Amino acid sequence: MKDERIEILNSDSDDKETQQSSIMVPLDDLDSVSDSDADTVDELAMELATIQQSAKRIAIIGSRNLPITHQQLIETLTTALIKQGNTIITSGGSSGTNAAAIRGAMKANPDKLKVVLPQTIGQQPSDVQDQLIGVPNIIEHADRAMMTLADASRICNREIIDDCNQLICFLSHTSKTLHKAFEYAEEGHKVVTCFYLD
Repeated sequence: MKDERIEILNSDSDDKETQQSSIMVPLDDLDSVSDSDADTVDELAMELATIQQSAKRIAIIGSRNLPITHQQLIETLTTALIKQGNTIITSGGSSGTNAAAIRGAMKANPDKLKVVLPQTIGQQPSDVQDQLIGVPNIIEHADRAMMTLADASRICNREIIDDCNQLICFLSHTSKTLHKAFEYAEEGHKVVTCFYLD
């Protein structure tokens, strides 16, 4: 790299002859910002702006196998988030994270809840269908009716994440589908919070 320097001139007017001295300052040691650093700064600024928004679209997804105490925490968290003006996006579920999020949202304000199903209401177990009674905003996908539930759920998680500003995920370290979901959210520069249950 070329050694660039700034020359600083000092003059002393006390002498009859003007004396000049110079100080050489190397410029190649100064920090520079690379293009990738600039991208990181932009991502951080976007995440900070999302966090500071007064009303966000928050996705809550996670494991079906949760103890009742964890379900109660999710329910309480969801209720509090909606009371702060946020909208909750989740999927259907007879137990676990999604069911707890639906219960919490229905207590606070059903209009602030969006449920995205992997397939149709008719393909859900009867207890899930019962839980969805009264939910005003349900998105069904008849086009996925012939898929396996696992494949339809993966697509559903991505759809939920695409629609949110922030993702809250409750999972275990062995939950491959949920790990892929939060990695997808991070790639999309969403604010991601994961709670590990093991």
